[in-house]
Amino acid sequence: MIRWCFNHLLALAVVSVGTFSAWTQADRHLSGDAQPLVVGGQGESCSADPDCINRFHPDIPMTHRAIPGQAIVFKARDAMDVLGTVEQQRQASQAWNSKRFQSVDANFNVVHPMAGPVYIEGAEPGDTLKVTIQDIDVGQYGYTFGGGSGFIGDLVEGSFVAVWDLSEAYATSADVPGVRIPNGSFPGIIATLPGAEQQQGMLSRERQLHAAGGLVLLPATESALPASLCGDGGSAATECLRTIPPREQGGNMDIRHLGVGVSVYLPCQVAGCGLTLGDLHYAQGDGEVSGTAIEMSANITVTTELLKEHAALGTGPHYEGNASLLAIPSERFYAVTGLPLKAAGASYPAMQYLGTEVSDDLENLSNDLDLAARNAVEGIVQYIVERYGYTRNQAYVIASVAVDLRIAQLVDTPNVGVTAVLPLDIFVDAGQ
Repeated sequence: MIRWCFNHLLALAVVSVGTFSAWTQADRHLSGDAQPLVVGGQGESCSADPDCINRFHPDIPMTHRAIPGQAIVFKARDAMDVLGTVEQQRQASQAWNSKRFQSVDANFNVVHPMAGPVYIEGAEPGDTLKVTIQDIDVGQYGYTFGGGSGFIGDLVEGSFVAVWDLSEAYATSADVPGVRIPNGSFPGIIATLPGAEQQQGMLSRERQLHAAGGLVLLPATESALPASLCGDGGSAATECLRTIPPREQGGNMDIRHLGVGVSVYLPCQVAGCGLTLGDLHYAQGDGEVSGTAIEMSANITVTTELLKEHAALGTGPHYEGNASLLAIPSERFYAVTGLPLKAAGASYPAMQYLGTEVSDDLENLSNDLDLAARNAVEGIVQYIVERYGYTRNQAYVIASVAVDLRIAQLVDTPNVGVTAVLPLDIFVDAGQ
């Protein structure tokens, strides 16, 4: 999540914890034993939950403490903070469907609610935090947006949302009938808090990109949490980073391979690290091309380990796990290839901010993976429409939650290659 929201938005347009004395409410969460620590799940929304944030800044207070090895249960809310927690869904009398979802006044400024942050005992700047995902307890409902959003939103018209019924095994939707998506749950966001120096560097480069016309969301105070720091009149109102892109300390990585059993290596840039999780996905294709996966609320259990010496994480977090998580969830597949080709005179959104005096007239761009991927996605969407009879919006959603984009090669200049891999076992109707 959530490239579609960039397009949607444009169209609509810790006090740093160096000592324990800086904590607010920390003592009520102090765990002298190794009992599981529960984080989040209070109130009807993130704004009513003292254990929920939706911005990044080194001065965000940590109100929980955990010892390395202790189980931590994060009660995470969905990306748009509309479905409620897992427990609230199970106790509700009204089910979710697309008609009900479309009546929700979704506020993009609340993206993404994250449970935490948690202070890890003994962690110091320069350490590496190893976080192992032990369990994911899924909610009852999920949703995926299609329409004019995401990676090829300029090629898919209208608005569309699919609401999914979730079980431990599969997701199904009345909005995309005949498709059954296997459970591939993972956290879209897993992160530590940025350090003060790193925060300023991130903010500076994003402001520079914005000034050049690039697609980036700068700090916004509306619905920002914690409000006392990041909201209107907050002490760091112009500095709290949005959660849309991943950064060096993790964040919205949206890597579908981060499932149960995987360990993620994150840098500690503040004392205690400040571990936070959110944006849980039931399933996602590599690429999340419509801008959303199957977005859900979930309870996710992790354990941590502190590493004093580890490989440098300068380009971003590392992760490891069972190689089976890298496979597509199907015995059969169909794939479409994409090359960096286009019509003469045509442009596409990702290139426009750079100026297109040269590229507009070309029919072939040199080594352009973004254009190759666009062509692969457009090809697989069209294949799903023609082969299975779905609308373009339905096909776009299927591509976002199930299709994997893979780099075929980078050396055959000028035509680097991308493939879009469609798992065929997701189609359950007879004859498909």
